[in-house]
Amino acid sequence: MSLDIVILAAGQGTRMRSALPKVLHPVAGNSMLGHVIHSARQLQPKGIHVVIGHGAELVRERLAADDLNFVLQDKQLGTGHAVAQALPAISADTVLVLYGDVPLIEVDTLQRLLAKVSASQLGLLTVNLADPTGYGRIVRDAQGQVQAIVEHKDATEAQKAIQEGNTGILAMPAARLADWMGRLSNNNAQGEYYLTDVIAMAVADGLVVATEQPHDAMEVQGANDRRQLAELERHYQLREGRRLMAQGVTLRDPARFDVRGEVSVGRDVLIDINVILEGKVVIEDDVQIGPNCVIKDSTLRKGAIIKANTHLDGAVMGEGSDAGPFARLRPGSVLEAKAHVGNFVELKNARLGEGAKAGHLTYLGDAEIGARSNIGAGTITCNYDGANKFKTVMGEDVFIGSNNSLVAPVEIQTGATTAAGSTITQAVPAGQLGVARARQRNIEGWKRPEKIKKS
Repeated sequence: MSLDIVILAAGQGTRMRSALPKVLHPVAGNSMLGHVIHSARQLQPKGIHVVIGHGAELVRERLAADDLNFVLQDKQLGTGHAVAQALPAISADTVLVLYGDVPLIEVDTLQRLLAKVSASQLGLLTVNLADPTGYGRIVRDAQGQVQAIVEHKDATEAQKAIQEGNTGILAMPAARLADWMGRLSNNNAQGEYYLTDVIAMAVADGLVVATEQPHDAMEVQGANDRRQLAELERHYQLREGRRLMAQGVTLRDPARFDVRGEVSVGRDVLIDINVILEGKVVIEDDVQIGPNCVIKDSTLRKGAIIKANTHLDGAVMGEGSDAGPFARLRPGSVLEAKAHVGNFVELKNARLGEGAKAGHLTYLGDAEIGARSNIGAGTITCNYDGANKFKTVMGEDVFIGSNNSLVAPVEIQTGATTAAGSTITQAVPAGQLGVARARQRNIEGWKRPEKIKKS
């Protein structure tokens, strides 16, 4: 059975008090609409149709993709009117309606809902709430069959006592949709064309309305203001924390941990508090991550240790390597097995060979450093002349003295040493000592200046 998905994303979100369209506000580093699109794609639909209105151009610009069809709703006249705008593009057997500000919906829930749909039956996602204020109520007959949905503002007191609420998410046979859309009316308290009126039409046409419910009510929670957005964020993070813990991760405090991307983990991983994982992060067995670390688009091999307050971005940590505290590994940084970078060391497009060390206060950019080499404190590679980048190459077992400036392009060959305080501008041959500093001169009889006394 083929599937078209319509995502309603045209609302302004005035309660956000923001110039940014509501659906672009982020949860876990991705826009709410981005999360919904991600879930939609996993259902492998024939088409994904995103109905946009407020801030349409910005939404289109931020999320443009070959598999998305953006449909403009010039005037926001209700959910039924929004779906009607997508009708000309629908050609599948089944239509699933989702919402751009409901980002936590699970793919499994949608699959269960879609399984309810047939030529004689549509699927409606409902949720039982202790306080369903604001939700449309699910009205059932004496046999428990769904008869209609009544919006909160149009409900009687008896109907408001119903605790089963409408999530707005429904799946229906596409062959019926055009007829139902044409029969919608805006004769209601809001003066809008409600998609929910389709339910009563379906019942009148002899269809069965089959309901399904999410595993967790937060799956269908939308965000209309910043407080609700924060609630979605924390729920998402707790859900991700539970997923990682089930795979063998120890989280010191799941309430102080954030995932903002795609994370895969091995077993016996330890993650301390206030760690942020962004983008695509791969963490293998026995990795330890200290507190207050940010790790983005990086791979941490077996047994790697990342100490407190360390930032990784586009880096690879080899087996048994370690970094930090207060280290920064920028894109292109690679530590081979058992390599070490210490506090206040920054790497950019640099590779440290197996067992190589840069203990502290060092910048290594565009560098290739051989196994077991040692980089002294205060060393920098001068890799940029203001227009172009150049490379520094060190062989194995190189020793770089403290406070060195290595002016690229330059090569320090295997087993070579450079003296402390040197500015190295030429190659240092294998096994030799490179000294490049002014000769010390001591001046006898020199007197320090004295402070002039004011009269």
